[in-house]
Amino acid sequence: MKQCRRNRIRLWSVAGLSHALSLFLAFAVMAEGLDYAVDPSTGYALSGHDPLSYFIDGRPRSGDASIEYRWDGAVWVFVNEGNRDAFASDPDVYAPQFSGCDPHALSEGYATIGNPAIFAIIDRRLYLFHSEVNRFLFLSNPSLLLEEARTRARSLDCRTG
Repeated sequence: MKQCRRNRIRLWSVAGLSHALSLFLAFAVMAEGLDYAVDPSTGYALSGHDPLSYFIDGRPRSGDASIEYRWDGAVWVFVNEGNRDAFASDPDVYAPQFSGCDPHALSEGYATIGNPAIFAIIDRRLYLFHSEVNRFLFLSNPSLLLEEARTRARSLDCRTG
């Protein structure tokens, strides 16, 4: 009986340690990947999507790892060299606003990274959202919520856009 109990305690300790480690890594990735939705496995901004594809194709397209550009501490990949060159000439136009933070979350007073697959283009600027619900809520009153997001962005480490 004592042997079973001891093994259960060891298993619990290993499970607890594993859970604590995964939480730590999640927060570390969140802190590292907050800017521009950097994919923790590849290191690419927008999880490897070409930022111009949102504007040109109306949807995210995976970039080619051989066509990259480094800007603002992130590695960006592109579908073709023309998109890379356009981005390089004016990255602030094509990069997600608020460094990729969800503008609805910002308007509510907290920062969360947006999902590159859930987006909206408003006044020729790209915004990423954490969820479809946040996107829907934001689009219900974008001008007011955008103003609130801008007000809170700097204090939450999401550069204004």
